[in-house]
Amino acid sequence: MSSYKLALTFQAESKVSSQEVLIAQAVVAGWTGRDPNAVEKHIRELEALGVRRPATTPIFYRVAAARVTIDAEIEATGEDSGGEAEFVLLQHEGNLWVGAGSDHTDRKVETYGVTVSKQMCDKPIAPLLWLYADVAPHWDRLMLRSHVTTGEGRTLYQEGSVAAMLDPANLISRYTRGGNLREGTLMFCGTLAARGGVRPTANFEFELEDPVLGRKIAHAYRVNCLPVLG
Repeated sequence: MSSYKLALTFQAESKVSSQEVLIAQAVVAGWTGRDPNAVEKHIRELEALGVRRPATTPIFYRVAAARVTIDAEIEATGEDSGGEAEFVLLQHEGNLWVGAGSDHTDRKVETYGVTVSKQMCDKPIAPLLWLYADVAPHWDRLMLRSHVTTGEGRTLYQEGSVAAMLDPANLISRYTRGGNLREGTLMFCGTLAARGGVRPTANFEFELEDPVLGRKIAHAYRVNCLPVLG
Protein backbone atom coordinates (compact mmCIF):
# COMPACT_ATOMS: atom_id res chain seq x y z
CA MET A 1 0.00 0.00 0.00
CA SER A 2 1.39 3.40 -0.98
CA SER A 3 1.20 6.34 1.43
CA TYR A 4 1.96 10.04 1.45
CA LYS A 5 2.81 12.63 4.10
CA LEU A 6 1.15 16.05 4.39
CA ALA A 7 1.85 18.98 6.73
CA LEU A 8 -1.52 19.53 8.41
CA THR A 9 -2.90 21.68 11.23
CA PHE A 10 -5.44 20.32 13.71
CA GLN A 11 -7.83 22.40 15.81
CA ALA A 12 -9.64 20.92 18.82
CA GLU A 13 -11.64 23.63 20.59
CA SER A 14 -9.04 26.41 21.03
CA LYS A 15 -6.01 24.14 20.88
CA VAL A 16 -4.11 24.16 17.58
CA SER A 17 -1.24 21.87 16.62
CA SER A 18 0.64 21.15 13.40
CA GLN A 19 2.36 17.96 12.33
CA GLU A 20 3.34 15.85 9.37
CA VAL A 21 0.66 13.22 8.79
CA LEU A 22 0.84 9.95 6.92
CA ILE A 23 -2.10 9.48 4.55
CA ALA A 24 -2.37 5.71 4.21
CA GLN A 25 -5.34 5.58 1.87
CA ALA A 26 -7.69 7.96 0.09
CA VAL A 27 -11.35 7.33 -0.67
CA VAL A 28 -13.78 9.37 -2.76
CA ALA A 29 -17.41 8.82 -1.79
CA GLY A 30 -19.87 9.49 -4.59
CA TRP A 31 -23.65 9.77 -4.81
CA THR A 32 -23.88 10.63 -1.12
CA GLY A 33 -27.07 12.72 -1.22
CA ARG A 34 -29.60 12.18 1.58
CA ASP A 35 -32.57 12.51 -0.79
CA PRO A 36 -32.72 9.30 -2.90
CA ASN A 37 -35.07 10.89 -5.43
CA ALA A 38 -32.66 13.75 -6.06
CA VAL A 39 -29.78 11.27 -6.38
CA GLU A 40 -31.70 9.26 -8.97
CA LYS A 41 -32.59 12.40 -10.92
CA HIS A 42 -28.92 13.42 -11.09
CA ILE A 43 -27.87 9.92 -12.16
CA ARG A 44 -30.30 10.11 -15.08
CA GLU A 45 -29.06 13.59 -16.02
CA LEU A 46 -25.49 12.33 -16.20
CA GLU A 47 -26.52 9.16 -18.04
CA ALA A 48 -27.87 11.45 -20.77
CA LEU A 49 -24.37 12.94 -21.02
CA GLY A 50 -22.72 9.53 -21.31
CA VAL A 51 -21.72 8.98 -17.66
CA ARG A 52 -22.52 5.43 -16.60
CA ARG A 53 -24.83 4.69 -13.68
CA PRO A 54 -22.91 3.87 -10.46
CA ALA A 55 -22.91 0.27 -9.26
CA THR A 56 -24.21 1.36 -5.84
CA THR A 57 -25.31 4.55 -4.08
CA PRO A 58 -23.34 5.73 -2.32
CA ILE A 59 -20.23 4.36 -3.98
CA PHE A 60 -16.66 4.53 -2.69
CA TYR A 61 -13.86 5.03 -5.23
CA ARG A 62 -10.28 4.37 -4.19
CA VAL A 63 -7.57 6.77 -5.40
CA ALA A 64 -3.84 6.85 -4.73
CA ALA A 65 -2.94 8.50 -1.41
CA ALA A 66 -0.26 10.47 -3.25
CA ARG A 67 -3.06 12.26 -5.16
CA VAL A 68 -4.00 14.20 -2.01
CA THR A 69 -2.24 17.56 -1.87
CA ILE A 70 -2.29 20.89 -0.03
CA ASP A 71 -0.47 22.69 -2.86
CA ALA A 72 -1.83 25.87 -4.43
CA GLU A 73 -1.20 24.54 -7.94
CA ILE A 74 -1.88 21.19 -9.56
CA GLU A 75 -1.18 19.85 -13.04
CA ALA A 76 -3.82 18.22 -15.23
CA THR A 77 -3.69 16.86 -18.76
CA GLY A 78 -5.85 18.94 -21.09
CA GLU A 79 -8.45 21.54 -20.20
CA ASP A 80 -11.42 19.34 -19.30
CA SER A 81 -10.93 18.98 -15.54
CA GLY A 82 -12.79 20.73 -12.77
CA GLY A 83 -13.10 21.00 -9.01
CA GLU A 84 -15.98 20.36 -6.65
CA ALA A 85 -16.14 21.38 -3.00
CA GLU A 86 -16.54 18.57 -0.46
CA PHE A 87 -16.13 18.04 3.24
CA VAL A 88 -13.40 15.53 4.00
CA LEU A 89 -12.85 13.19 6.93
CA LEU A 90 -9.52 12.01 8.32
CA GLN A 91 -8.92 9.35 10.94
CA HIS A 92 -5.80 10.42 12.82
CA GLU A 93 -4.36 9.35 16.18
CA GLY A 94 -7.62 7.83 17.36
CA ASN A 95 -9.79 10.81 16.47
CA LEU A 96 -11.99 11.78 13.52
CA TRP A 97 -11.22 15.13 11.93
CA VAL A 98 -13.17 17.14 9.36
CA GLY A 99 -11.87 19.50 6.71
CA ALA A 100 -12.52 20.73 3.18
CA GLY A 101 -11.29 19.50 -0.17
CA SER A 102 -11.89 19.45 -3.89
CA ASP A 103 -12.53 16.23 -5.79
CA HIS A 104 -10.86 17.55 -8.91
CA THR A 105 -12.00 15.34 -11.80
CA ASP A 106 -11.37 14.98 -15.53
CA ARG A 107 -14.86 15.57 -16.98
CA LYS A 108 -14.05 14.15 -20.40
CA VAL A 109 -12.65 10.91 -19.00
CA GLU A 110 -15.62 10.70 -16.63
CA THR A 111 -17.93 9.92 -19.56
CA TYR A 112 -16.22 6.59 -20.20
CA GLY A 113 -14.79 5.68 -16.80
CA VAL A 114 -15.64 7.41 -13.51
CA THR A 115 -13.08 5.42 -11.52
CA VAL A 116 -10.35 6.35 -14.01
CA SER A 117 -11.41 10.01 -13.99
CA LYS A 118 -11.05 10.14 -10.21
CA GLN A 119 -7.49 8.82 -10.41
CA MET A 120 -6.52 11.22 -13.23
CA CYS A 121 -6.30 14.34 -11.07
CA ASP A 122 -4.74 15.51 -7.81
CA LYS A 123 -7.14 16.06 -4.91
CA PRO A 124 -6.47 19.37 -3.11
CA ILE A 125 -7.44 19.74 0.53
CA ALA A 126 -7.11 22.64 2.95
CA PRO A 127 -4.30 22.08 5.48
CA LEU A 128 -6.56 22.88 8.48
CA LEU A 129 -8.89 20.31 10.06
CA TRP A 130 -11.33 20.52 12.97
CA LEU A 131 -12.03 17.84 15.54
CA TYR A 132 -15.29 16.27 14.39
CA ALA A 133 -16.59 16.02 17.96
CA ASP A 134 -16.53 19.84 18.16
CA VAL A 135 -18.91 20.26 15.20
CA ALA A 136 -21.00 17.09 15.48
CA PRO A 137 -23.70 18.71 17.70
CA HIS A 138 -24.46 21.29 15.00
CA TRP A 139 -23.28 19.34 11.94
CA ASP A 140 -26.14 20.27 9.61
CA ARG A 141 -25.41 23.97 10.13
CA LEU A 142 -22.06 23.72 8.35
CA MET A 143 -21.91 25.26 4.88
CA LEU A 144 -19.91 24.28 1.80
CA ARG A 145 -19.03 26.90 -0.77
CA SER A 146 -16.84 27.26 -3.86
CA HIS A 147 -15.92 30.00 -6.32
CA VAL A 148 -14.36 29.92 -9.76
CA THR A 149 -12.37 32.69 -11.42
CA THR A 150 -12.40 33.15 -15.19
CA GLY A 151 -11.73 36.00 -17.57
CA GLU A 152 -15.13 37.35 -16.56
CA GLY A 153 -14.19 37.48 -12.87
CA ARG A 154 -14.89 35.58 -9.66
CA THR A 155 -18.20 33.69 -9.54
CA LEU A 156 -20.02 31.63 -6.92
CA TYR A 157 -19.97 28.03 -8.20
CA GLN A 158 -21.46 26.00 -5.34
CA GLU A 159 -23.16 26.79 -2.04
CA GLY A 160 -25.24 24.81 0.41
CA SER A 161 -25.46 22.96 3.69
CA VAL A 162 -23.65 19.68 4.36
CA ALA A 163 -27.14 18.43 5.26
CA ALA A 164 -27.55 17.69 1.55
CA MET A 165 -25.13 14.76 1.99
CA LEU A 166 -25.19 11.73 4.25
CA ASP A 167 -23.65 12.55 7.63
CA PRO A 168 -20.15 11.29 8.55
CA ALA A 169 -21.32 8.45 10.81
CA ASN A 170 -23.62 7.12 8.07
CA LEU A 171 -20.94 7.32 5.38
CA ILE A 172 -18.29 5.66 7.52
CA SER A 173 -20.66 2.88 8.52
CA ARG A 174 -21.54 2.17 4.89
CA TYR A 175 -17.91 2.20 3.78
CA THR A 176 -16.62 0.03 6.62
CA ARG A 177 -19.80 -2.06 6.97
CA GLY A 178 -20.37 -0.96 10.52
CA GLY A 179 -16.81 -0.27 11.63
CA ASN A 180 -14.54 2.76 11.92
CA LEU A 181 -12.18 4.35 9.43
CA ARG A 182 -8.69 2.88 9.56
CA GLU A 183 -5.90 5.10 10.86
CA GLY A 184 -4.61 7.39 8.11
CA THR A 185 -7.73 7.11 5.94
CA LEU A 186 -8.89 10.30 4.25
CA MET A 187 -12.37 10.36 2.68
CA PHE A 188 -13.95 12.91 0.33
CA CYS A 189 -17.66 12.87 1.14
CA GLY A 190 -19.74 14.23 -1.73
CA THR A 191 -20.58 17.56 -3.29
CA LEU A 192 -23.32 20.01 -4.23
CA ALA A 193 -24.85 20.95 -7.57
CA ALA A 194 -22.88 23.49 -9.56
CA ARG A 195 -24.55 26.77 -10.38
CA GLY A 196 -24.74 27.00 -14.15
CA GLY A 197 -23.80 23.33 -14.52
CA VAL A 198 -20.62 21.32 -14.07
CA ARG A 199 -17.75 22.69 -16.16
CA PRO A 200 -13.94 22.84 -16.29
CA THR A 201 -12.43 25.12 -13.63
CA ALA A 202 -8.88 26.45 -13.94
CA ASN A 203 -8.98 28.56 -10.74
CA PHE A 204 -10.92 27.08 -7.84
CA GLU A 205 -11.61 28.20 -4.27
CA PHE A 206 -13.45 26.13 -1.68
CA GLU A 207 -14.44 26.53 1.95
CA LEU A 208 -16.26 24.90 4.85
CA GLU A 209 -17.97 27.41 7.13
CA ASP A 210 -19.07 26.85 10.72
CA PRO A 211 -21.53 29.69 11.47
CA VAL A 212 -22.11 28.44 15.02
CA LEU A 213 -18.47 28.75 16.12
CA GLY A 214 -17.75 31.56 13.64
CA ARG A 215 -14.88 30.06 11.64
CA LYS A 216 -13.95 28.77 8.21
CA ILE A 217 -11.61 26.31 6.54
CA ALA A 218 -10.61 27.63 3.12
CA HIS A 219 -8.18 26.85 0.34
CA ALA A 220 -7.60 27.84 -3.30
CA TYR A 221 -5.63 26.40 -6.19
CA ARG A 222 -5.01 26.87 -9.87
CA VAL A 223 -4.63 24.27 -12.60
CA ASN A 224 -1.61 24.13 -14.88
CA CYS A 225 -3.04 22.45 -17.98
CA LEU A 226 -0.59 20.17 -19.74
CA PRO A 227 -0.88 19.79 -23.53
CA VAL A 228 -2.56 16.83 -25.19
CA LEU A 229 -0.32 15.91 -28.13
CA GLY A 230 -1.90 12.72 -29.40
